[in-house]
Amino acid sequence: MRNLGKFSRRAALFTAGVAVLAGCSDSSEEEDSQMQPESEGDPASDQGGGHAAHEPDGGPAPAGIAEATDPTYPVGTAVTLTADHMPGMEGAQATISGAFDTTTYSVSYTPTDGGDPVTDHKWVVHEELDSPDEAPLEAGAEVVLMAEHMPGMDGAEATIDSATDETVYMVDFEMDGMAMTNHKWVVESEIQPAQ
Repeated sequence: MRNLGKFSRRAALFTAGVAVLAGCSDSSEEEDSQMQPESEGDPASDQGGGHAAHEPDGGPAPAGIAEATDPTYPVGTAVTLTADHMPGMEGAQATISGAFDTTTYSVSYTPTDGGDPVTDHKWVVHEELDSPDEAPLEAGAEVVLMAEHMPGMDGAEATIDSATDETVYMVDFEMDGMAMTNHKWVVESEIQPAQ
């Protein structure tokens, strides 16, 4: 009977651990992220923004994107993020690493690597779509993504959820001890002056 008691406690601990790990998985999207490097995603646990598993280095801006001529937050500006694409992002201090004028989209897609469908992923820019029509695309338009923010994103078929023509930024910031460089993307309404 003693051994059965130990087994029951171990089984309960194992079950609790599995539940905790399952709760950390990136199944919805914009909670965007599982704190692996920013691959969108964006790191941490994904609140619907699909930023889980983001690569720490987002790489350069896509070819053909226009640099903003007079951005509110020029490159090098210290800012505070108000976006909540992934856990730990909201309120983070960041530095602007790029500012661009383009159309930016929220999209829903199914990753090419077999991951769970991602809804309302923020953001991809028009230049990260494969052979798109002229911007802006309407909600419901079907596109193919060429972004590599997260695993399974490049080549995925997606649906446009919404579009904005706000200035869009790449940012450098630290989240949960991980340095994120050229994180893509945050739009101007998701940024405020550094506090």
